[in-house]
Amino acid sequence: MTVRFALLRRFRFNLPQRIAAGMLLLFLLQAVWLTSHQTLTERDYQYARCGREMWERPSPLAGYFTSCGNIHDGVLAYRVAGLPLTLNLVFERLADNFRKPEDKVVQTMDAPTSTWELRHQLTHILLLLRLPFIAAGVLLGGALWWVTRRLFGNLGGYTALALYVVSPTILRASITPGPEILTALGFFGGLYTCIGVAHAMQGPRRKWRPRIILLTICFATVAASHIAAFPLLALLGFVMMLWIAEGRRAQILPVLLLTCVGALVLLFACYGFSPDAFSYLFRSDAAQLGFSTDSARQFFFALSNAGIAIAFGAALLLYLGLRKTLYFGNTAPLLTVLTLIFLITASVPGDPVLWTQPFLLAFIGGVFADAYESPYGKLAIAATGAVIGLQAVFCVLTLVGKL
Repeated sequence: MTVRFALLRRFRFNLPQRIAAGMLLLFLLQAVWLTSHQTLTERDYQYARCGREMWERPSPLAGYFTSCGNIHDGVLAYRVAGLPLTLNLVFERLADNFRKPEDKVVQTMDAPTSTWELRHQLTHILLLLRLPFIAAGVLLGGALWWVTRRLFGNLGGYTALALYVVSPTILRASITPGPEILTALGFFGGLYTCIGVAHAMQGPRRKWRPRIILLTICFATVAASHIAAFPLLALLGFVMMLWIAEGRRAQILPVLLLTCVGALVLLFACYGFSPDAFSYLFRSDAAQLGFSTDSARQFFFALSNAGIAIAFGAALLLYLGLRKTLYFGNTAPLLTVLTLIFLITASVPGDPVLWTQPFLLAFIGGVFADAYESPYGKLAIAATGAVIGLQAVFCVLTLVGKL
Protein backbone atom coordinates (compact mmCIF):
# COMPACT_ATOMS: atom_id res chain seq x y z
CA MET A 1 0.00 0.00 0.00
CA THR A 2 1.35 3.42 -0.94
CA VAL A 3 1.92 6.12 1.66
CA ARG A 4 -0.92 8.23 0.19
CA PHE A 5 -3.57 5.52 0.62
CA ALA A 6 -2.21 4.52 4.02
CA LEU A 7 -2.72 8.09 5.22
CA LEU A 8 -6.26 8.13 3.78
CA ARG A 9 -7.12 4.91 5.61
CA ARG A 10 -5.87 6.36 8.89
CA PHE A 11 -7.96 9.53 8.48
CA ARG A 12 -11.12 9.59 10.56
CA PHE A 13 -14.00 12.07 10.56
CA ASN A 14 -15.93 10.90 13.57
CA LEU A 15 -17.94 12.90 16.12
CA PRO A 16 -14.93 14.73 17.71
CA GLN A 17 -13.68 15.82 14.29
CA ARG A 18 -17.18 16.94 13.27
CA ILE A 19 -17.60 19.04 16.40
CA ALA A 20 -14.20 20.69 15.82
CA ALA A 21 -15.07 21.26 12.15
CA GLY A 22 -18.33 22.92 13.21
CA MET A 23 -16.45 25.26 15.54
CA LEU A 24 -13.97 26.15 12.79
CA LEU A 25 -16.87 26.73 10.40
CA LEU A 26 -18.31 29.19 12.91
CA PHE A 27 -14.93 30.95 13.01
CA LEU A 28 -14.87 31.08 9.20
CA LEU A 29 -18.40 32.48 9.00
CA GLN A 30 -17.53 35.20 11.50
CA ALA A 31 -14.43 36.14 9.51
CA VAL A 32 -16.31 36.27 6.19
CA TRP A 33 -19.15 38.30 7.74
CA LEU A 34 -16.72 40.80 9.25
CA THR A 35 -14.91 41.05 5.93
CA SER A 36 -18.18 41.82 4.14
CA HIS A 37 -18.63 44.86 6.39
CA GLN A 38 -15.17 46.28 5.69
CA THR A 39 -14.03 48.69 3.00
CA LEU A 40 -10.77 48.89 1.09
CA THR A 41 -8.11 50.96 2.84
CA GLU A 42 -4.71 52.40 2.02
CA ARG A 43 -3.15 49.45 3.87
CA ASP A 44 -5.05 47.06 1.56
CA TYR A 45 -3.74 48.98 -1.44
CA GLN A 46 -0.17 48.68 -0.20
CA TYR A 47 -0.39 44.92 0.34
CA ALA A 48 -2.23 44.39 -2.95
CA ARG A 49 0.19 46.50 -5.01
CA CYS A 50 3.45 45.26 -3.55
CA GLY A 51 2.28 41.66 -3.21
CA ARG A 52 1.36 41.58 -6.88
CA GLU A 53 4.70 43.12 -7.84
CA MET A 54 6.52 40.23 -6.17
CA TRP A 55 4.62 37.70 -8.29
CA GLU A 56 4.22 39.54 -11.59
CA ARG A 57 7.09 41.95 -12.23
CA PRO A 58 10.01 43.70 -10.50
CA SER A 59 9.70 47.12 -8.95
CA PRO A 60 9.74 50.05 -11.37
CA LEU A 61 11.98 51.87 -8.89
CA ALA A 62 15.65 51.13 -9.52
CA GLY A 63 17.42 49.61 -6.53
CA TYR A 64 14.27 48.54 -4.65
CA PHE A 65 12.63 45.14 -4.35
CA THR A 66 9.12 46.61 -4.74
CA SER A 67 7.55 50.05 -4.90
CA CYS A 68 7.08 49.65 -1.12
CA GLY A 69 10.88 49.67 -0.85
CA ASN A 70 13.18 46.93 0.39
CA ILE A 71 10.84 45.03 2.69
CA HIS A 72 12.84 44.07 5.75
CA ASP A 73 10.12 42.15 7.54
CA GLY A 74 6.84 40.40 6.82
CA VAL A 75 7.62 39.57 3.19
CA LEU A 76 5.43 36.46 3.38
CA ALA A 77 2.37 38.58 4.24
CA TYR A 78 2.84 40.54 1.00
CA ARG A 79 3.31 37.33 -0.95
CA VAL A 80 0.16 35.63 0.34
CA ALA A 81 -1.90 38.83 0.03
CA GLY A 82 -0.90 39.33 -3.59
CA LEU A 83 -1.20 35.71 -4.76
CA PRO A 84 -5.04 35.46 -4.96
CA LEU A 85 -5.17 38.79 -6.80
CA THR A 86 -2.54 37.69 -9.29
CA LEU A 87 -4.31 34.36 -9.87
CA ASN A 88 -7.63 36.16 -10.27
CA LEU A 89 -6.12 38.55 -12.80
CA VAL A 90 -4.63 35.65 -14.76
CA PHE A 91 -8.05 34.00 -14.82
CA GLU A 92 -9.72 37.21 -16.02
CA ARG A 93 -7.15 37.59 -18.80
CA LEU A 94 -7.83 34.05 -19.96
CA ALA A 95 -11.58 34.59 -19.73
CA ASP A 96 -11.26 37.81 -21.80
CA ASN A 97 -10.42 35.62 -24.78
CA PHE A 98 -14.03 34.36 -24.73
CA ARG A 99 -15.73 37.71 -23.98
CA LYS A 100 -17.01 40.44 -26.25
CA PRO A 101 -14.65 43.43 -26.58
CA GLU A 102 -16.95 45.67 -24.57
CA ASP A 103 -17.13 43.09 -21.71
CA LYS A 104 -13.40 42.54 -21.30
CA VAL A 105 -12.03 43.11 -17.79
CA VAL A 106 -8.38 43.51 -18.79
CA GLN A 107 -8.17 45.26 -22.15
CA THR A 108 -4.56 44.36 -22.94
CA MET A 109 -2.00 41.84 -21.75
CA ASP A 110 0.93 44.22 -22.08
CA ALA A 111 -0.19 47.35 -20.23
CA PRO A 112 0.63 47.35 -16.52
CA THR A 113 -2.56 47.10 -14.53
CA SER A 114 -2.91 48.45 -11.00
CA THR A 115 -4.96 46.43 -8.56
CA TRP A 116 -6.41 49.68 -7.25
CA GLU A 117 -7.59 50.66 -10.73
CA LEU A 118 -9.20 47.24 -11.14
CA ARG A 119 -10.95 47.26 -7.75
CA HIS A 120 -14.37 47.85 -9.38
CA GLN A 121 -13.80 45.28 -12.12
CA LEU A 122 -12.32 42.32 -10.26
CA THR A 123 -15.04 40.71 -8.17
CA HIS A 124 -14.65 40.14 -4.44
CA ILE A 125 -11.25 41.86 -4.31
CA LEU A 126 -11.62 42.65 -0.61
CA LEU A 127 -12.31 38.99 0.23
CA LEU A 128 -9.54 37.74 -2.07
CA LEU A 129 -7.02 39.97 -0.32
CA ARG A 130 -8.00 38.60 3.10
CA LEU A 131 -8.62 34.99 2.12
CA PRO A 132 -5.06 33.72 2.88
CA PHE A 133 -5.12 35.32 6.33
CA ILE A 134 -8.56 33.86 7.09
CA ALA A 135 -7.24 30.47 5.97
CA ALA A 136 -4.25 30.89 8.31
CA GLY A 137 -6.64 31.64 11.19
CA VAL A 138 -8.68 28.52 10.45
CA LEU A 139 -5.52 26.43 10.12
CA LEU A 140 -4.18 27.75 13.43
CA GLY A 141 -7.48 26.83 15.12
CA GLY A 142 -7.26 23.35 13.62
CA ALA A 143 -3.67 22.97 14.82
CA LEU A 144 -4.66 24.14 18.31
CA TRP A 145 -7.46 21.58 18.49
CA TRP A 146 -5.31 18.76 17.13
CA VAL A 147 -2.52 19.40 19.65
CA THR A 148 -4.75 19.91 22.67
CA ARG A 149 -6.94 16.90 21.85
CA ARG A 150 -3.91 14.62 21.56
CA LEU A 151 -2.48 15.92 24.82
CA PHE A 152 -5.59 16.49 26.94
CA GLY A 153 -8.45 14.56 25.35
CA ASN A 154 -11.64 15.72 23.65
CA LEU A 155 -12.88 18.07 26.37
CA GLY A 156 -9.51 19.82 26.65
CA GLY A 157 -9.43 20.29 22.88
CA TYR A 158 -12.99 21.63 22.77
CA THR A 159 -12.26 24.09 25.59
CA ALA A 160 -9.20 25.56 23.85
CA LEU A 161 -10.89 25.72 20.45
CA ALA A 162 -14.11 27.25 21.80
CA LEU A 163 -12.18 30.13 23.39
CA TYR A 164 -10.17 30.50 20.17
CA VAL A 165 -13.31 30.81 18.03
CA VAL A 166 -14.67 33.69 20.14
CA SER A 167 -11.39 35.60 20.50
CA PRO A 168 -11.71 39.11 19.00
CA THR A 169 -7.91 39.42 18.84
CA ILE A 170 -7.58 36.33 16.65
CA LEU A 171 -10.54 37.30 14.48
CA ARG A 172 -9.18 40.80 13.85
CA ALA A 173 -5.76 39.42 12.93
CA SER A 174 -7.40 36.94 10.53
CA ILE A 175 -9.23 39.65 8.57
CA THR A 176 -6.35 42.14 8.43
CA PRO A 177 -3.57 41.87 5.83
CA GLY A 178 -0.37 41.58 7.88
CA PRO A 179 2.17 39.13 9.25
CA GLU A 180 0.81 38.55 12.76
CA ILE A 181 -1.56 35.62 12.18
CA LEU A 182 1.07 33.95 9.96
CA THR A 183 3.67 34.36 12.71
CA ALA A 184 1.30 32.90 15.30
CA LEU A 185 0.60 29.92 13.04
CA GLY A 186 4.27 29.25 12.34
CA PHE A 187 5.33 29.72 15.98
CA PHE A 188 2.67 27.41 17.40
CA GLY A 189 3.21 24.77 14.73
CA GLY A 190 7.00 25.10 14.96
CA LEU A 191 7.25 24.66 18.72
CA TYR A 192 4.97 21.63 18.87
CA THR A 193 6.70 20.15 15.82
CA CYS A 194 9.99 20.50 17.74
CA ILE A 195 8.36 18.45 20.50
CA GLY A 196 7.18 15.94 17.90
CA VAL A 197 10.69 15.64 16.42
CA ALA A 198 12.12 15.06 19.92
CA HIS A 199 9.61 12.27 20.49
CA ALA A 200 10.38 10.79 17.07
CA MET A 201 14.08 10.65 17.99
CA GLN A 202 13.22 7.86 20.39
CA GLY A 203 12.10 5.76 17.41
CA PRO A 204 13.42 4.73 13.97
CA ARG A 205 15.04 7.35 11.74
CA ARG A 206 12.46 6.87 8.97
CA LYS A 207 9.95 8.74 11.16
CA TRP A 208 12.22 11.76 11.54
CA ARG A 209 12.12 13.02 7.95
CA PRO A 210 8.46 14.14 7.58
CA ARG A 211 8.58 15.92 10.94
CA ILE A 212 11.84 17.68 10.06
CA ILE A 213 10.36 18.82 6.72
CA LEU A 214 7.29 20.17 8.53
CA LEU A 215 9.54 21.87 11.09
CA THR A 216 11.51 23.55 8.30
CA ILE A 217 8.29 24.90 6.77
CA CYS A 218 7.15 26.24 10.17
CA PHE A 219 10.52 27.89 10.79
CA ALA A 220 10.44 29.44 7.31
CA THR A 221 6.90 30.75 7.90
CA VAL A 222 8.03 32.48 11.09
CA ALA A 223 11.22 33.87 9.54
CA ALA A 224 9.36 35.23 6.50
CA SER A 225 6.56 36.68 8.65
CA HIS A 226 8.46 38.24 11.54
CA ILE A 227 12.22 37.76 11.72
CA ALA A 228 12.30 38.71 15.43
CA ALA A 229 10.26 35.60 16.26
CA PHE A 230 12.64 33.27 14.40
CA PRO A 231 15.48 33.12 16.98
CA LEU A 232 12.91 32.95 19.78
CA LEU A 233 11.30 29.91 18.18
CA ALA A 234 14.67 28.23 17.62
CA LEU A 235 15.71 28.84 21.25
CA LEU A 236 12.43 27.64 22.77
CA GLY A 237 12.40 24.64 20.44
CA PHE A 238 15.93 23.76 21.50
CA VAL A 239 14.92 23.92 25.19
CA MET A 240 11.84 21.74 24.66
CA MET A 241 13.81 19.17 22.67
CA LEU A 242 16.49 19.01 25.37
CA TRP A 243 13.72 18.36 27.87
CA ILE A 244 12.28 15.42 25.94
CA ALA A 245 15.00 13.77 23.84
CA GLU A 246 16.77 11.79 26.55
CA GLY A 247 19.61 9.72 25.15
CA ARG A 248 19.51 11.58 21.80
CA ARG A 249 20.44 15.08 22.94
CA ALA A 250 23.66 15.09 20.89
CA GLN A 251 21.55 14.98 17.72
CA ILE A 252 19.32 17.94 18.58
CA LEU A 253 21.72 20.69 17.53
CA PRO A 254 22.47 19.20 14.06
CA VAL A 255 18.73 18.77 13.42
CA LEU A 256 17.97 22.35 14.42
CA LEU A 257 20.88 23.73 12.39
CA LEU A 258 19.69 21.82 9.32
CA THR A 259 16.16 23.13 9.89
CA CYS A 260 17.33 26.74 10.28
CA VAL A 261 19.42 26.56 7.11
CA GLY A 262 16.45 25.16 5.19
CA ALA A 263 14.22 27.91 6.58
CA LEU A 264 16.69 30.60 5.45
CA VAL A 265 16.79 29.09 1.95
CA LEU A 266 12.98 29.29 1.79
CA LEU A 267 13.15 32.85 3.11
CA PHE A 268 15.63 33.68 0.33
CA ALA A 269 13.10 32.25 -2.14
CA CYS A 270 10.43 34.62 -0.76
CA TYR A 271 12.71 37.48 -1.82
CA GLY A 272 12.85 36.06 -5.34
CA PHE A 273 16.46 34.93 -4.79
CA SER A 274 17.49 38.58 -4.90
CA PRO A 275 20.70 38.93 -2.82
CA ASP A 276 20.33 42.69 -2.40
CA ALA A 277 16.72 42.55 -1.15
CA PHE A 278 17.54 39.56 1.07
CA SER A 279 20.62 41.23 2.58
CA TYR A 280 18.53 44.26 3.59
CA LEU A 281 16.75 41.98 6.07
CA PHE A 282 20.01 41.60 7.99
CA ARG A 283 21.05 45.25 7.61
CA SER A 284 17.89 46.49 9.32
CA ASP A 285 16.89 46.38 12.99
CA ALA A 286 13.83 44.22 12.36
CA ALA A 287 14.86 41.60 14.94
CA GLN A 288 15.28 44.08 17.78
CA LEU A 289 13.18 43.19 20.85
CA GLY A 290 12.36 44.84 24.17
CA PHE A 291 10.37 44.16 27.32
CA SER A 292 7.19 45.81 28.50
CA THR A 293 4.11 44.89 30.53
CA ASP A 294 1.84 47.31 28.66
CA SER A 295 0.65 44.88 25.97
CA ALA A 296 -0.09 42.14 28.49
CA ARG A 297 -2.03 44.54 30.69
CA GLN A 298 -4.03 45.83 27.73
CA PHE A 299 -4.91 42.27 26.69
CA PHE A 300 -5.96 40.94 30.10
CA PHE A 301 -7.77 44.10 31.22
CA ALA A 302 -9.67 44.59 27.96
CA LEU A 303 -13.37 43.87 28.36
CA SER A 304 -13.37 42.02 25.02
CA ASN A 305 -11.01 39.39 26.50
CA ALA A 306 -12.79 39.06 29.87
CA GLY A 307 -13.65 35.38 29.45
CA ILE A 308 -10.13 34.42 28.39
CA ALA A 309 -8.61 36.45 31.25
CA ILE A 310 -10.89 34.77 33.81
CA ALA A 311 -10.12 31.33 32.37
CA PHE A 312 -6.37 31.97 32.46
CA GLY A 313 -6.52 33.20 36.06
CA ALA A 314 -8.49 30.11 37.12
CA ALA A 315 -6.14 27.81 35.18
CA LEU A 316 -3.11 29.40 36.82
CA LEU A 317 -4.59 28.89 40.30
CA LEU A 318 -5.43 25.27 39.51
CA TYR A 319 -1.96 24.68 38.07
CA LEU A 320 -0.32 25.98 41.24
CA GLY A 321 -2.78 24.25 43.56
CA LEU A 322 -3.22 20.78 42.04
CA ARG A 323 -0.29 18.40 41.84
CA LYS A 324 -1.79 16.42 38.94
CA THR A 325 -1.52 19.47 36.64
CA LEU A 326 2.27 19.77 37.06
CA TYR A 327 3.49 17.90 33.99
CA PHE A 328 5.13 18.73 30.66
CA GLY A 329 1.90 19.10 28.65
CA ASN A 330 0.77 22.00 30.84
CA THR A 331 4.16 23.43 31.71
CA ALA A 332 5.44 23.81 28.13
CA PRO A 333 2.70 26.24 26.95
CA LEU A 334 2.85 28.15 30.25
CA LEU A 335 6.61 28.69 29.90
CA THR A 336 6.06 29.87 26.32
CA VAL A 337 3.38 32.31 27.47
CA LEU A 338 5.66 33.74 30.17
CA THR A 339 8.49 34.06 27.62
CA LEU A 340 6.54 35.86 24.90
CA ILE A 341 3.84 37.91 26.57
CA PHE A 342 6.15 40.63 27.92
CA LEU A 343 8.09 41.10 24.67
CA ILE A 344 7.71 44.03 22.28
CA THR A 345 9.17 44.56 18.83
CA ALA A 346 11.25 47.71 19.02
CA SER A 347 11.89 48.53 15.34
CA VAL A 348 8.94 47.19 13.36
CA PRO A 349 5.25 46.73 14.23
CA GLY A 350 4.57 43.42 15.94
CA ASP A 351 2.17 41.78 18.36
CA PRO A 352 3.88 39.12 20.52
CA VAL A 353 0.70 38.88 22.63
CA LEU A 354 -1.07 37.47 19.57
CA TRP A 355 1.76 34.94 19.07
CA THR A 356 1.23 33.97 22.72
CA GLN A 357 -2.51 33.42 22.57
CA PRO A 358 -2.60 29.86 21.10
CA PHE A 359 -0.23 28.69 23.86
CA LEU A 360 -2.33 30.47 26.48
CA LEU A 361 -5.45 28.67 25.24
CA ALA A 362 -3.56 25.35 25.15
CA PHE A 363 -2.57 25.89 28.79
CA ILE A 364 -6.19 26.66 29.74
CA GLY A 365 -7.44 23.57 27.89
CA GLY A 366 -4.87 21.32 29.56
CA VAL A 367 -5.47 22.46 33.12
CA PHE A 368 -9.24 22.49 32.70
CA ALA A 369 -9.10 18.95 31.28
CA ASP A 370 -7.45 17.86 34.55
CA ALA A 371 -10.17 19.67 36.50
CA TYR A 372 -12.86 17.82 34.52
CA GLU A 373 -11.45 14.52 35.84
CA SER A 374 -11.59 15.63 39.47
CA PRO A 375 -14.46 14.81 41.86
CA TYR A 376 -15.93 18.20 40.94
CA GLY A 377 -15.77 17.54 37.21
CA LYS A 378 -19.40 18.43 36.44
CA LEU A 379 -19.07 21.71 38.29
CA ALA A 380 -15.84 22.48 36.39
CA ILE A 381 -17.54 21.77 33.05
CA ALA A 382 -20.49 24.03 33.95
CA ALA A 383 -18.16 26.84 35.05
CA THR A 384 -16.16 26.53 31.84
CA GLY A 385 -19.35 26.71 29.77
CA ALA A 386 -20.30 29.91 31.57
CA VAL A 387 -16.88 31.45 30.94
CA ILE A 388 -17.00 30.53 27.24
CA GLY A 389 -20.51 32.00 27.01
CA LEU A 390 -19.29 35.22 28.64
CA GLN A 391 -16.39 35.44 26.22
CA ALA A 392 -18.74 34.84 23.27
CA VAL A 393 -21.04 37.68 24.38
CA PHE A 394 -18.16 40.15 24.74
CA CYS A 395 -16.72 39.00 21.40
CA VAL A 396 -20.00 39.73 19.58
CA LEU A 397 -20.48 43.08 21.32
CA THR A 398 -16.88 44.12 20.58
CA LEU A 399 -16.86 43.16 16.91
CA VAL A 400 -20.34 44.49 16.13
CA GLY A 401 -19.50 47.75 17.89
CA LYS A 402 -16.36 48.16 15.75
CA LEU A 403 -18.20 47.90 12.43
